[in-house]
Amino acid sequence: MTIKNDKWIRKMALEGMITPFEEKQVRNNVISYGVSSYGYDLRVSDEYKIFTNINNVVVDPKKFEPKSFIDFKGEYCIIPPNSFALAKSVEYFRIPRNILTICLGKSTYARCGIIVNVTPFEPEWEGIVTIEISNTTPLPAKIYSNEGIAQVFIF
Repeated sequence: MTIKNDKWIRKMALEGMITPFEEKQVRNNVISYGVSSYGYDLRVSDEYKIFTNINNVVVDPKKFEPKSFIDFKGEYCIIPPNSFALAKSVEYFRIPRNILTICLGKSTYARCGIIVNVTPFEPEWEGIVTIEISNTTPLPAKIYSNEGIAQVFIF
């Protein structure tokens, strides 16, 4: 059962489930973030690791080479065509034992060919969320720091 109860979400936030917590949806000239209909829209921070092939490294999930990425910090990030970046959430999450969340990318970015991938926040997990942002287009893509990037559905 998905929880659609803003009071319940606010209570969870006040108990430290989400820090910092925005109790209303912020929309003024930004990609929205904060409490949403069925959960919480998290923000992407201003720190990125952008995939690059400058060092001609093979991407190997068993032996990851740090030279595959360049570090970038800024008010927005340009992801090269057909590439991706790693980022982290602004918010820190503490998931209670009886809660599971699933995180999906915002449609604002999806309509531009930007795919956001985040693994589920399992019960009793806590931390800053690692976000994978893929640019599936043949054009550079702009990601706005400290604005909404994905919606966390709370079950």
